[in-house]
Amino acid sequence: MATQKVALITAGTAGLGAQIARVLAPDFRIVINYANNQARATSLLDELHGIPRIRSAAQSPRFDAIQADVGDRSAIQRLVQETVAKFGRLDVVVSNAGWTRVTNFNVLDEGMIDEDWDKCFLYNVKSHLWLMHAAKEELERREGAFPSICHVICSPKIRVNSVSPGLLLTDWGMSFGPAKIEAATNATKLKRLATVEDVADQVRVLATTKSMTGQNLVVDSGLTL
Repeated sequence: MATQKVALITAGTAGLGAQIARVLAPDFRIVINYANNQARATSLLDELHGIPRIRSAAQSPRFDAIQADVGDRSAIQRLVQETVAKFGRLDVVVSNAGWTRVTNFNVLDEGMIDEDWDKCFLYNVKSHLWLMHAAKEELERREGAFPSICHVICSPKIRVNSVSPGLLLTDWGMSFGPAKIEAATNATKLKRLATVEDVADQVRVLATTKSMTGQNLVVDSGLTL
């Protein structure tokens, strides 16, 4: 039997990351990355082990969790190295981590905190580039995939695509408050917000397709039309 492919998911223990793990679990072996909540990672691993495999024969390990702060380049390198060491290969890297702070756009002083800008650039831009660089050799060897959330990074021999979901009602999305959530919903053409299930299904497409690269799938219920 062919060796089962391996996927690494950053920020993979809650919200969208956890749902991506669930939809990939039937036919991928998976490493979920977490920053500090080991208990949540362990709980998700228990859940994943209850999801039936598509392949009949078990391959070990099937799932694992690795702690790493993706805002630290050396930690990202270690994360990729440990994944390959434990699973023997790496075929898909889902670059899901990010950070933001909700502010009042009309209050200029709220946007003048240098630390917020630096952290936002670190987790929303640099960390994705570092992750691609760390995984590049292994993904090129496997003709692998690098689906990311809201970012497209070009690389030959690797299927690099992204998904732009708009407002998701994760912990981050709920922080906007009821009024903004209602306004965002009403602004969409379909009068609904995309769910983590919607977005995770598209990530699965990007993880498994053989002939798509350099694309950004907009999953926002028509908000940007």
